[in-house]
Amino acid sequence: MKSNLSLVALATLLLCPPGHAQTPEPVNDWKPAPSNQAGKQYPQVNSEGRVKFRIMAPKANSVGVSFRDSSPFTKGDDGAWTGYTRPLDDGFHYYTLNIDGAEVPDPNSQYFYGSSRWGSAVEVPAKDADFYALKNVPHGQLREIHYFAKSSNKQRHAFVYTPPGYDQNSRKRYPVLYLQHGAGEDETGWGHQGCAGWILDNLIAAGKVKPFIIAMENGGNPFAGGPRPTNAAPTMAGATNNAIAGPGGRAFNFSEFEQALLQDFVPFVDANFRTVANQRNRALAGLSMGGMQTRGIALAHLDTFSHIGVFSGGSIAVTNITDLAAFKKKVNLVFVSYGSRELGTNRVAGRGFGGDPRATTAALKAAGVNAVFYESPDTAHEWQSWRRSLHEFAPLLFQP
Repeated sequence: MKSNLSLVALATLLLCPPGHAQTPEPVNDWKPAPSNQAGKQYPQVNSEGRVKFRIMAPKANSVGVSFRDSSPFTKGDDGAWTGYTRPLDDGFHYYTLNIDGAEVPDPNSQYFYGSSRWGSAVEVPAKDADFYALKNVPHGQLREIHYFAKSSNKQRHAFVYTPPGYDQNSRKRYPVLYLQHGAGEDETGWGHQGCAGWILDNLIAAGKVKPFIIAMENGGNPFAGGPRPTNAAPTMAGATNNAIAGPGGRAFNFSEFEQALLQDFVPFVDANFRTVANQRNRALAGLSMGGMQTRGIALAHLDTFSHIGVFSGGSIAVTNITDLAAFKKKVNLVFVSYGSRELGTNRVAGRGFGGDPRATTAALKAAGVNAVFYESPDTAHEWQSWRRSLHEFAPLLFQP
C-alpha cells in the first residue's frame, strides 16, 4: 500500500476481493499505533509491520480495510470485527474501512487530509524514526495563517514553521524554504504527516542545519482535465501555464498556484516574517505533484529561488535548461530523491517526468551543477520517502 493517497497514486487503494488468500498468522506482539486517537487501543501494529483492526459494528454483514492482501475480517460474539494486514512499509499509510460496501474512516484513528478528504491513517513505527521523533529539544512553532491573495481575489490558508528562538531575537533574519505537498493533499501535509517541524527541530538541536523558516501553501486542484498533452516533456524554462503530463493520462495545470506563490505568498512571508528577502536565501521544494510544481516554477523563475528540491516528482535534465551558465551562477543546489521501490517503474520513467532521475541528476553534476540524488531505502511513493528526503535536503540548504 503506497502511503500517499494522492490522486496520482489513488489507483493503489483497492479493497481485497472476496476469496483472497489468508495471510500467514501474524506475530503476537501487538502495540497500539502512535497515530491512534487518545486512549484508543486499535489499530495495533506488530514487529512485522502488520496492522490489526478491531471495529465495533454489530449490525454489519461485512467489514474490510483498503490495504490489499489483508486477512478476512471476522466477527466476534461482542459484535467487534477484527482483521489484519500484510507487512507494510515503515511509516505513514492512509486507509479506509469498508462496512457493508461503504468506505468510511476509522473512528479510532487520528484524521489527516489526503486523497482530497479528511480520513484515517496509521503510523507503522520505523527503525529510523528517531530523526522525526518529538524529543526534549528546543522547538519551533507551526503557525497557521490566513491572508488575502490579490492574484485570485480570495483568502488563502497556509502554515509557516519558525525555528526555535525566532521570538527571542527580534533582529535575526532567516532564509525560507517553500515546501509543497502532493496531489490530493493540502497545506497541512508537511506539518502533520511529514513531521517537518520535528525534523528541523532535531537537526537544529544537533547543529546540522542553518536554521530557516518553512512556508507551506496550498497547491490547489491541479487537474486541467482532458487528454495527455502532446507537449508532455516539461521544458520549463519559459512560462509554466502549459499543462504538464502526469500519471494516468491526466494533465496538471499549475498556473494559478504559480501566481499565488510568486505574487502573493512570497511577498506576504517577506512582509510578515523576518526573512532574508533575496534569491540566495529562498528554496523551493515539494513531493510528487509539489515536486512537479517545483521543477516548473523554479526553472522559470531563477531570480526567485536558488535551491531546488524535487521529491518523487520527476527530475531536471540538462536539456531542460536554456542557459546552463546562468543556471550554474544562480542555482546553488538541485536535489532529487525517490523511494527505492519507485525507481524503474513506469511512473518514474513515463513521459513528463524527465527520464531516469539518477542519470539526469548525474548529468547535471557532470555539467558543473551542484546536484544531489538521494534514494530512500525500501520505500515507495509514500511519506517515509519524503520525510527522509527533507532530512537529507535540509542540511544542504543555505550553505556558504
